[in-house]
Amino acid sequence: MNIDWIHFTPGSALTGGALIGVASALYLLGSGRIAGIAGIVAEPLSAWLLRKPLGVHAVRLLFVLGLLLSPWIWRLWAPLPPMVSNSSAGTTVLAGLLVGFGTRMGNGCTSGHGVCGLSRLSGRSLVNVLAFMGAGFATVLLTRHLLA
Repeated sequence: MNIDWIHFTPGSALTGGALIGVASALYLLGSGRIAGIAGIVAEPLSAWLLRKPLGVHAVRLLFVLGLLLSPWIWRLWAPLPPMVSNSSAGTTVLAGLLVGFGTRMGNGCTSGHGVCGLSRLSGRSLVNVLAFMGAGFATVLLTRHLLA
């Protein structure tokens, strides 16, 4: 394994991680809810599909809007990093479906369990993080090293 020292950016990674932590803490303090993206997106989506009022979900919708606008805001100060994918469209769709299935099966996503759950010392979140990280490690081992 080689580290790409030219593109190694610990400062921006630390800043980004700190911003995620601060945003998660502010969301918890302000709403009393965990900043798990799966839940934040699922509740207004479910209300919209069931034709229920969306007003009670205003904070969640603003949170999602912030997630969607952040790349454009970033572009005001710096270029976005290039997107590179060596996967086919079918592989990408299959991966997305598997992640979605795992998210529903684990009652949460990486932001809910990994960022918020672990910081609260949740045993359930620790098990989920170990499961999805282990699945990611196994996938890379299979696709990049054993089946390549």
